Amino acid sequence: MGEQHGVKFPQEVIDEYASLGVDLPSLFSAGHLGTRMGVQVLEASAERVVGTMPVEGNTQPYGLLHGGASAVLAETLGSVGAMLHGGAHKLAVGVDLNCTHHRGARSGLVTGVATPVHRGRSTATYEIVISDEQDKRVCTARLTCMLRDVPAQSASTGSAGVAG
Repeated sequence: MGEQHGVKFPQEVIDEYASLGVDLPSLFSAGHLGTRMGVQVLEASAERVVGTMPVEGNTQPYGLLHGGASAVLAETLGSVGAMLHGGAHKLAVGVDLNCTHHRGARSGLVTGVATPVHRGRSTATYEIVISDEQDKRVCTARLTCMLRDVPAQSASTGSAGVAG
């Protein structure tokens, strides 16, 4: 998800993952896609995940923010929230993503805020609101993730990741 240096995790989450020897920045990575798209996670907890993405480089032929780029930001933020809800012994796997695009953005940064709609034992659903720099809503998304147990070898090596 781009550089992770500014992510704010709750202390209890940092402690939980550190006790298992898990590196949080690598665990919550969208991999090469997030890096390519410039996704930055600024704040992360099971209750709220905030991130940004530049419009530049993520546009369609008309020069507007690509709907697929909004979907990548939404799924990344919702997946991080679902992973934090599930805890260190669960993987979040996206099973449903719905995006409604309200307006175009031509420049600047868009900001996504993911908040839970449902947090259960086997699924978590987040609403993600993406806004432009004038605080106008660009996209509203809903992501449902299935929460799966981390395979035993992954939990001990810290190789689990966000699966969108």
